[in-house]
Amino acid sequence: MRMCYREQQEKFECMQLSEFATKSMLSRGRERLEEECEVRTLFQRDRDRILHSKAFRRLAHKTQVFISPEGDHYRTRLTHTLEVSQIARTIARALKLNEDLTEAIALGHDLGHTPFGHTGEHSLQKLTGGDFSHNKHSLRVVEVLENNGKGLNLTFEVKDGILNHPTSGKPATLEGKVVQISDKIAYINHDIDDALRGKVLRQEDLPIAYTSILGNTSSERISTLITDIIKESAGKNTVAMSLEIKEAFSKLRQFLFQNVYIGSSAKEQEDKAKHIVTELYEYYISDLEKLPMSYIERLKMGDSEKQIVCDYIAGMTDRFAIHAYMDLFFPKSWNIY
Repeated sequence: MRMCYREQQEKFECMQLSEFATKSMLSRGRERLEEECEVRTLFQRDRDRILHSKAFRRLAHKTQVFISPEGDHYRTRLTHTLEVSQIARTIARALKLNEDLTEAIALGHDLGHTPFGHTGEHSLQKLTGGDFSHNKHSLRVVEVLENNGKGLNLTFEVKDGILNHPTSGKPATLEGKVVQISDKIAYINHDIDDALRGKVLRQEDLPIAYTSILGNTSSERISTLITDIIKESAGKNTVAMSLEIKEAFSKLRQFLFQNVYIGSSAKEQEDKAKHIVTELYEYYISDLEKLPMSYIERLKMGDSEKQIVCDYIAGMTDRFAIHAYMDLFFPKSWNIY
């Protein structure tokens, strides 16, 4: 009997990938059983479902660090996601891990991010008493909100990687750990690049104690970090950096938090963004009937009022949130949009 292409791929994974890699044929599967695809493995299908989702497309208009930047070359949440995917796939391929699983996790890890980036996330956290986080909401997007409330029915391994990508997370697979570390490599380096472009930092501001180890450009630093991870992790059931590189990387990350992420001119629009998110939340939580019907119907399914308001606001792009705020709170004659 002729073997289908998917089965050939599964056999190839078992023969060629590392003993520590996650094999698609050994996946813990989906919550709802489905007929297998003749061409694609489970993880390939997950990647494609994420790539074609509405939440993925909205990332193009969500903040990375600079809120409503003037210029076309600053990162968005979408370009960040693509850079994470590129770095993670490079590491996964070198370590002979499952590249399809790695890519699926990377593409889905930020689907639940709010408008205005972490500023919007922190606002919803405060408004809900700590009940909101972007990684948990990313999981909710793929489990519940996408596909008209049916979710994407992704595999356990992809959902686990999405949920556990923050620093505090503990991914169940090495592929998830690759994405976790690639996320930091991507944002630290592209945020430095954006901060230099926006004149928040000057090249000479970067601490030479760390750049002398990691590199003076984004390209050099990314190459150093990837190469170090591969050397430290090859043939092992781990994804790690050497002590010297890890220390320099951690210190450079601390430098960014102190000089870019907190209180810099990159955040000069932060209070305005917080105000928009707060006003929208308080408006909808006080009058749920103003929400789209698809969200109101979720109340009948047992979702809390806080949850469905967060679902609606977190799904907004920056510009949609701004337009909604203008429409609700500005006289029509003032609405320049």
